[in-house]
Amino acid sequence: MLATLIPADTLVTFTIAVTLLALAPGPDNIFVLTQSALNGARAGVMVVLGLCTGLIFHSLAVALGVAALVQASAMAFTVLKLAGAGYLIYLAWGAFRAPAQALSGNGPRLSAAALFRRGLIMNITNPKVAIFFLAFFPQFTSPENGPVVAQIAGLGAVFMAVTFVVFSAIALLAGGLSHWLMRSQTAQIVINRLAGLVFLGLAGKILLSRP
Repeated sequence: MLATLIPADTLVTFTIAVTLLALAPGPDNIFVLTQSALNGARAGVMVVLGLCTGLIFHSLAVALGVAALVQASAMAFTVLKLAGAGYLIYLAWGAFRAPAQALSGNGPRLSAAALFRRGLIMNITNPKVAIFFLAFFPQFTSPENGPVVAQIAGLGAVFMAVTFVVFSAIALLAGGLSHWLMRSQTAQIVINRLAGLVFLGLAGKILLSRP
């Protein structure tokens, strides 16, 4: 179905570009890296699922033209920006206050739903994602190939699939650190503080972003 809407060469070019973008250091993969190191590979994958689910929202927003409204409206952009930054500051506060877990590994752990929710909120409240989609996706669409909305939906699905594979690989690699962290309470405290700093840095980046 997708091949009938988007030429193969265009789809290959888009996939390569998306893979490189996913590998480039950015707020989302840093977020996955941090959460995986703190909570393990499975937790990281749940965060990735949340982030990828958020991409559905942004794909639909671009397809329906909502992203154009966000880009044109300073108020809409500011509201999303403040919501995203506020959530990251909340996570930073929790990370700074988090104690080391017991060596037995019976300390408090975030549920799969909570981790999924973190990724989802992190993605949806980042207005730069919708604006990026708005600028990036149309380059790979053409009215001659069929309904543009369907093409954008297809590109969104490819973007999600590539992001899931790349980010899950990051989660699995970083998750190996969690076993070491469980044996060192000092390391747990240090990584939690570093996570707090990362969250604050990401919040600052969002607050300084412009349409």
